[in-house]
Amino acid sequence: MRVGTFVLAAQFPGQGQGEALHRAVRSAEVAEESGLDSVWLAEHHFVPYGVCPSAVTLAALLLGRTRRIRVGTAVSVLPNAHPVALGEQAALLHLTSGGRFSLGVGRGGPWVDLEVFGTGLAAYERDFPESLDLLLRWLREPRVAARGERFTFREVPVVPRPDELIDGPAQGPEVIVACTSPKSVKLAAEHGLPMLLGMHCDDEEKADMVALWRTHALAAGHPPEEVRGAGHVSAGVAQIEDRRAEATETLVKTMPGWLKQGLDAHVTVDARPRAMRDPVAYTELLCGLHPVGPPRLAADRIAATAERTGITRFALLAEGSGDLAATEENVRRLGTEVLPLLG
Repeated sequence: MRVGTFVLAAQFPGQGQGEALHRAVRSAEVAEESGLDSVWLAEHHFVPYGVCPSAVTLAALLLGRTRRIRVGTAVSVLPNAHPVALGEQAALLHLTSGGRFSLGVGRGGPWVDLEVFGTGLAAYERDFPESLDLLLRWLREPRVAARGERFTFREVPVVPRPDELIDGPAQGPEVIVACTSPKSVKLAAEHGLPMLLGMHCDDEEKADMVALWRTHALAAGHPPEEVRGAGHVSAGVAQIEDRRAEATETLVKTMPGWLKQGLDAHVTVDARPRAMRDPVAYTELLCGLHPVGPPRLAADRIAATAERTGITRFALLAEGSGDLAATEENVRRLGTEVLPLLG
């Protein structure tokens, strides 16, 4: 079982952005100190839901401050970036960290980001498969050219080559795809890429997506042993306290204010209507799905999800209290009290 933290750099009501980023950095440092496997970094633009605009930049900082823990993006929003530029950054972090970097990518949403960065709605609605294909070729081939609808350029050498890791396997960084629909599941499976599954999904939904992924991956010709061993990641929430009621109360007091402030700030690029979750109901849903409560309950919930879905990697949001000291303690208890119960 590989348990890590999911870091949003969430800005809670009344907090500054620097405070949110400091808490994000400290929670990652404590995660390594406490024996956790990984840190997964979210990326958002122009909203207090998360104030980290570049997951790869924050990953570079954390890789420099740590020595053992794996650091990944969850996710880098591919429609906002040029795949070659993102591939160069991923190769650089992979090589300089000794292979501790994972690149998670996703489609993001129809947000105003697409207007600000000049990529347009087509980058979100149509071009994600082309962008993903170009990114993967950059991470796997010595020279790359593009002749697609969106990207066209002459052949150029890949520098630095991500397969030239010193004292490590001759392969590039791990790539993971955030999946929220059967279409994205199929795309990830055809490439043989593991999935990142969202914290809003229950075990049954995640099990169905894993089963669908396996079907498409086998149909695409990927070896059965690779399909069985795919390292999918389950996102969730963790709040470790001595009693379940106390842990739930902590999150229900703090998370709805952050969710409302953060989600309300999203602006669509084309004024399309949005369906908003009720913040309190959503927080209560997350408390019911994920390891929220005493260490034994938390370990049992993680183990149950693994058994039902086949997923053995977890990215757990630990900053739901919004408080620096409480977040550090939560991460520490996750590593020192919950992890040993999982074997």
